[in-house]
Amino acid sequence: MALSVSMLCLSCLSVVIATAFGAKAHLGKLRIHFYWVVPFVCAVVLVATGEVPLEQIKEQFFGDSTMNPLKTLAIFLSMSAMSVYLDKVGFFKWLATRVMRHAGTSQKKLFVLLYLIISLVTLFTSNSTIVLTFTPFICYFAKHSNINPVPYVFMEYIAANTWSMFLVIGNTTNVYVASYFGVEFVRYVEIMALPTVLAAITSFGILCLMFRKDLKAPLQASELEIAIRNKPALWVGLAGMGVCTALLIVSSYIGIEMWIVCLCSASAVMLLAAICFLAKKQSLHPLAKTAKRMPWHLVPFLLSMFVVILGLMNTGVTEAIASVFDNKYSLWSFGALSAGASNLMNNLPMSMFFVGILSSVGEANLTQAVFATIIGSNMGSLLTPVASMSAMMWLSIIKHKDVNFRFKDFVKKGVFITLPTLGAALGGLALMMAI
Repeated sequence: MALSVSMLCLSCLSVVIATAFGAKAHLGKLRIHFYWVVPFVCAVVLVATGEVPLEQIKEQFFGDSTMNPLKTLAIFLSMSAMSVYLDKVGFFKWLATRVMRHAGTSQKKLFVLLYLIISLVTLFTSNSTIVLTFTPFICYFAKHSNINPVPYVFMEYIAANTWSMFLVIGNTTNVYVASYFGVEFVRYVEIMALPTVLAAITSFGILCLMFRKDLKAPLQASELEIAIRNKPALWVGLAGMGVCTALLIVSSYIGIEMWIVCLCSASAVMLLAAICFLAKKQSLHPLAKTAKRMPWHLVPFLLSMFVVILGLMNTGVTEAIASVFDNKYSLWSFGALSAGASNLMNNLPMSMFFVGILSSVGEANLTQAVFATIIGSNMGSLLTPVASMSAMMWLSIIKHKDVNFRFKDFVKKGVFITLPTLGAALGGLALMMAI
């Protein structure tokens, strides 16, 4: 047990330090993010010492297990591929320019319109998609409009990680926890709609108060114009995303797992897109750029942390934790506990760890504990950049774009947003549980 706990603590500490300092290395064209290196070494140590048997890893990775991280990765990477592809053919930039044109010279109007469009897009994609696609564009627009980019990029991040709770595909943590406990797509929305809306109203109100002075300055009218060079390729991406979402809604009724739906949809989009580009004698550059922009560095991190979490679960600590928090306050305790744990070990490995804990929770409290954990995994990511992969990517992008917003700035603002927003979401869940 001591070794497993030590490896988990070391992994969590390395993630915090690497995220705070943006540690990475360049080997030619290869960029290595250090946040996954230590967890990988810790996973190797646990396997080498027998704390996590190879047979167990094989069973979890390749067996028909509900804890299979490869299925979660397939969903995440497939949705990311379709979303990044839509960005590369110009859809999100085209959408944003239309919004900015309607804002005229009012920063307040632009702030509200961007919030609405980012929230809407998040519903059908994911929080990571918003970070990958909207953040660079907002930084570019702010620079050329001589306005402070901080209110807009921070609002974008908060909106994406609040509305990511609404659908099960909005966040990888939603997928993992909901899939393990057999929560159907429609049932998930029925329960999570109210908590998400209450959290969104709360966080947006705080954002407006937080940046009210910055938004008073006038805005130069937008002259940006984005042209779609290949409309058939665009429609292929939109249709693929739409069909994928529709199939996910009915997947539990037709007996097809979500990862199969997402993987097949993404593969079909890429194949049909290639045909569209070749038919117009255009380069396949957008597809190559899509592959390059994918968050591949998440793969070694997720798999390594999964092995580390397995080592801890093998010690029986999950049952001990469940026995403490399985009571009439489970909704609030699991919500707060998962939000806090996300900021210690990142919300992806936290979800893996909590699946083990939730498996030992009694039937009477299980449903509320499961959804409270999902809320905590999303709302916890508003506190520090350590809490989610989308936060890590977001902080890396704005640093690359020379936006003056550091780790400590994130935490200072995150404290004011996280607690009331988490409380609003859990309050909404309590109301749904009472119905």
